Amino acid sequence: MRTVVCISHATGSGGSEVGRLVAERLGYRYVDEDIVVQAAVKGGVDLDTLADEERRKSFLARVLDELSRGATAEAWVVLGPMPPAETGASNDELRGLIRDAIEETAAEGNAVIVAHAASHAIGGREEVLRVLVTASTETRTARIRRSEELDEPAASRAVKQEDAARADYLRRFYEVDQERPTQYDLVLNTDQLSVEQVAELVSAAASA
Repeated sequence: MRTVVCISHATGSGGSEVGRLVAERLGYRYVDEDIVVQAAVKGGVDLDTLADEERRKSFLARVLDELSRGATAEAWVVLGPMPPAETGASNDELRGLIRDAIEETAAEGNAVIVAHAASHAIGGREEVLRVLVTASTETRTARIRRSEELDEPAASRAVKQEDAARADYLRRFYEVDQERPTQYDLVLNTDQLSVEQVAELVSAAASA
């Protein structure tokens, strides 16, 4: 039985939806932006800031590319602005705090983590199942086009930009020059498999 499931996913692959279904099936906590909340609080962000919806929404503009690179749009809906640099964590410190928050969440167990390349932060442990949810560029572009109501060129650009940002995040944060299937325990392609089928396979693997 794996007490922690880390789900990495390409934009448009359905990874977030898979994560929520897996958490529901296993009775685990679903964690995405909660990781950032933990890190932000440790880094000195005022709790009133986190409670204010509009200020939360503007957090991404301040927390810098380091955090948003590699994260899909659906993961970034929570936080508000950081305090001035002299009263809060620096960008490098915040990245470290996020990694610490991932470690702490994993230590608590019974969690599905869909954020910040957690597989690379805590991978290789017996209690952790590392999952990559992916799909072809064509499939992912079509999904983004439908979900975001974009035309074909805009959807294609969005997928390419997200893929490049994710690769850059992995390289700079975890020194991963190239993402490989062997860096995960389970790799699932949603070109043909539905989100529900993938969630069932992940849940079964975690329960084995």
